[in-house]
Amino acid sequence: MKHTKPTHPHPVTELCAEGERLYASALGAGRVARSDADAAPCLLEFALLHPDPDDANWLRPVPPSVVLSERLQPIEREIQEKRSLSTELTAAFQPFMSISAQMPPITHAITVLEGVSRINAALDKGIAESRREVLTVQPGGGRSEHLLSEALERSKPLIERGISMRTLYQHTVRYSQNTFAYMDKMAGARVEIRTLEELVERLIIVDHDVAFIPAQAGNSMALELRHPGLVQYLINVFEHLWRQGTPLEEEIQYEATLEGITGVQRSIAKLLVEGHVDEAIARRLGMNVRTCRAHIAKIAAALGSGSRAQLGYLIAQSGMLEQDS
Repeated sequence: MKHTKPTHPHPVTELCAEGERLYASALGAGRVARSDADAAPCLLEFALLHPDPDDANWLRPVPPSVVLSERLQPIEREIQEKRSLSTELTAAFQPFMSISAQMPPITHAITVLEGVSRINAALDKGIAESRREVLTVQPGGGRSEHLLSEALERSKPLIERGISMRTLYQHTVRYSQNTFAYMDKMAGARVEIRTLEELVERLIIVDHDVAFIPAQAGNSMALELRHPGLVQYLINVFEHLWRQGTPLEEEIQYEATLEGITGVQRSIAKLLVEGHVDEAIARRLGMNVRTCRAHIAKIAAALGSGSRAQLGYLIAQSGMLEQDS
């Protein structure tokens, strides 16, 4: 009978085909000829066969239960040693674990959010976790219908849960019909809006837990702040601005000015005297450059100015800015 030549060496867990056949044959017959075992030296190497004490030409099988027990003993001993080591490690670190349990949870104090989708996802998550109040500062002029629709959609869960919202806009939103339409849709909700002439950069604060601020110009990168000290500082900034703001439903009270000069135009005049260019004035007051230049033209016409240099002088001489002091 021809047998496939076995491959050696190999582990005991992977007996060669010839070794498996001979060992099974030896167990069935009680012994196997030594000459036959030459084809599978692994059987003697792994102590699966041992010499027959009565006849050196034969080999007898060692019961598999005995082989298995002998093989498992060192493994079980190693497992026991590892268990003992794990018990010792646990005991050694237990005192420190109890101390650590008393520490406040560690959070990421500052997280950089890059990309509009990631920023919006973080905002949605933060607002969804709100329990008391959401504060927002929204510089710039009137919002488009699309942006206000997004704001309304984001606000719905807050309205349903009775979360209050306070928002600061710039005075220029008072000339936007979209803003008042937005307020009509929010009627009955715990929403308050106030306006100021100038505002800091965009800011969103959820409870006393998390704040979101821009990380750079544009809207593609933001910072998520969870450091209690930073969040509280930004809350204080918001409250300071809030106290100076005028409720949207109230008219802005300006001191009497020269005939034909509005409060917005007086603000523009102040920035002109300080040396700001048209683009900077428009950005600070939340209006587009074309509108800003139209206001500057009206100021120049009211004061009889023929040049930009003369306009600054006439504004200073008119006394209109002294009413701010």
